[in-house]
Amino acid sequence: MKTADVWVIGDVQGCRRALQQLLQHPELAAPDTHIWFAGDLVNRGPDSLGALKCIRGLGSRARAILGNHDLHLLAVAAGVRKISRSDTFQDVLQAPDAPEWIDWLRRQPLLIRGHGHVMVHAGILPAWTLEQAARLAREIETALRGPAWREAMDDLYGERPLLWDDALQGPARMRVIVNALTRMRVCHRSDGRMNFDHKAGPGTDPDLCPWFELPGRRDPAIPVVFGHWSALGLHIRPDAICLDSGCVWGRSLTAMRLRDHRIIQQDCAQCR
Repeated sequence: MKTADVWVIGDVQGCRRALQQLLQHPELAAPDTHIWFAGDLVNRGPDSLGALKCIRGLGSRARAILGNHDLHLLAVAAGVRKISRSDTFQDVLQAPDAPEWIDWLRRQPLLIRGHGHVMVHAGILPAWTLEQAARLAREIETALRGPAWREAMDDLYGERPLLWDDALQGPARMRVIVNALTRMRVCHRSDGRMNFDHKAGPGTDPDLCPWFELPGRRDPAIPVVFGHWSALGLHIRPDAICLDSGCVWGRSLTAMRLRDHRIIQQDCAQCR
C-alpha cells in the first residue's frame, strides 16, 4: 500500500492568497496528501485570519507548529504583550469567534517528528538529542494547553539565559526552550550562546554561525526542517533544511516533499 506523501510549507505569515494558490498545485491538492506547516502562520501579511481558515480547512490533512509570530499573537490575546505597529493579526483578534481561534492555535505543537525528519520553526540546540528536544517542546505545549496558559505566556518572553543548562527551572528554562525552537538563527562560535540581534544571512559576522553548523550536534543524521530565516532563504543540506523563502517580503512560498525533497514554489509578489 502506497504511503501518503507529506509536503512541508514554509512561513505563510498571513499570505492567504499565495497559500491557496500553492495548495491548488495537483501534487498538493491530492486528497491523500498531508501538509505540514513550519510555523509563523500569521502576521506581517495581509490576511492572517484567512490563512488560519485555509490551514484549518484542510482538516486532518494538515499539521502545524507554532512560530514566534504565532506565539506573539497568543501573548497579545493573553494580555501580556502589546500589538506593535508592524503587526497585522488584528483580524484574528477582532473575529466574532476569536476565542475559538486562540484556543485552536495554543493547542498546536512546537515540534513534529516523522517520515525521517523533524520539524521546528527555528532550530534545535546542538546539545539536545532529538528525543530531548521533543520532551522539552512538550513541556511548553503542556503549559500552553492548560488553564493557566496566560500566565505561562508571560514566562516565555525574555532573551536570557542564552545557553542551555539541564539544571534550569521555571521561566528561565521555558525561555531557553522557546527561544531555541522559535527564534534562534545564529550562535556564537566560541561558546554556543544564542544571538538574537543578527537577522541577516550567514557569513556576515565571523563570530557567528548558523545553529546547524555548530560542532557537537547530537543527532545530525536526521534532517531538521525549519523556517524563520528569510535572509537565509531556501537552503537544503543533508542535516538542515530552511523553507522560509520570504513570501511576506514578496518572494515566494515554498513547499517541499519529504520523501525526495522535491520543491514547488508560488510567487508572492502580491504580498509585498
